[in-house]
Amino acid sequence: MRELWQSGYMHNRVRMIVGSFLVKNLLLHWNHGARWFWDTLVDADLANNSASWQWIAGCGADAAPYFRIFNPVLQGKKFDPDGVYVRRYVPELERLPDRFIHNPWEASADVLRECGVSPGIDYPEPIVDLKASRERALAAFKSLSRAPHGACRNRDPIEESPKTARPGSR
Repeated sequence: MRELWQSGYMHNRVRMIVGSFLVKNLLLHWNHGARWFWDTLVDADLANNSASWQWIAGCGADAAPYFRIFNPVLQGKKFDPDGVYVRRYVPELERLPDRFIHNPWEASADVLRECGVSPGIDYPEPIVDLKASRERALAAFKSLSRAPHGACRNRDPIEESPKTARPGSR
């Protein structure tokens, strides 16, 4: 996200990793990511942006299977094994050994201290457990196949809650 904010650009691989993390690990609606990217990308294209977010969310015309969830740590290790990209955009981790550059929370307290990294102070703690959030996403997506027809309409959950439902709206 720092690359996007600083340059107005983000490599396609990173776009897919970010999209998967937001939509599947954090269970955010794809519209949130699409709006952010639309506002920050210098190469923003409405059709491409919308279709890409729908693809990663598993709901577009040519969507990725719902069970395709990119693990950001594994993707980083595969496509940025030396941590060059991470060190460029996350300089607070630049002194970490390569084996922890994509997963600093797994480094020992001694390694973190030697590298000047203070989790929760100058670098955030993980906001979700990747394995648990993947399982939660898979369960949520699988449950959609059991939902009655029309149950997944795009509606505002607060506006449609039982306390605020309009007469005749249900």
